[in-house]
Amino acid sequence: MPCRAALARRYYSEKAPESPAADAAKEEPAKDETKAAEGASPAEKECLEKLKTKEAEVVDLTSRLRYLQADFLNLQRNASREKEQTRDFAITKFAKDLLETVDVLSLALKSIPTHHARPQADAPPTPQSADGKPEKGPVEYLHELYNGVEMTQRQLQSTLSKYNVKPIEPLGDKFDPNMHEALYQAPIPGKEPGTVIDVQKTGYMIKDRVLRAAQVGVAQETS
Repeated sequence: MPCRAALARRYYSEKAPESPAADAAKEEPAKDETKAAEGASPAEKECLEKLKTKEAEVVDLTSRLRYLQADFLNLQRNASREKEQTRDFAITKFAKDLLETVDVLSLALKSIPTHHARPQADAPPTPQSADGKPEKGPVEYLHELYNGVEMTQRQLQSTLSKYNVKPIEPLGDKFDPNMHEALYQAPIPGKEPGTVIDVQKTGYMIKDRVLRAAQVGVAQETS
């Protein structure tokens, strides 16, 4: 209260009627704090010092608040990003296990020669049983087995694709150590060195991460 009263007395004692000169003076920069305090009473000087201390505290607290706001926003963004990554890559281990099943189905399909995998146009007609129904032989059963395995593989790959697990098809691409694993090198005339010439095992990505590198053969210098 004494500080407030002293400042009020000083304010009203020094206040003068408004004039153009006074308006122009308002636009000028404030004078040095030491000169501004000349002629003030001890009580007023004490109040001015306290006021400057409080102003410094306000500036310091405002600066701290801004830093805390920035840290909090960064924390929110990082937490949101980590939550999204956790959701996207939660099935990584499960997907890796399923890839082994996809590999087994691929091997099963490759084990059947192409001319036995599908019915041939020049194949002899299927014999019929006594009741007039087609009588299946070993070839027909092999075709059905092949179709069933192929459908199972396609369905499994489609399910993986729904969860952003997609195959890497590097055949003919440049070898990339981040996505490919070189099993062997071979000199292939007409092929640029470093080109993928064979895919032993298909690689897979989960979103933008390599789930499993593709195992490939790479062309080398023919010289």
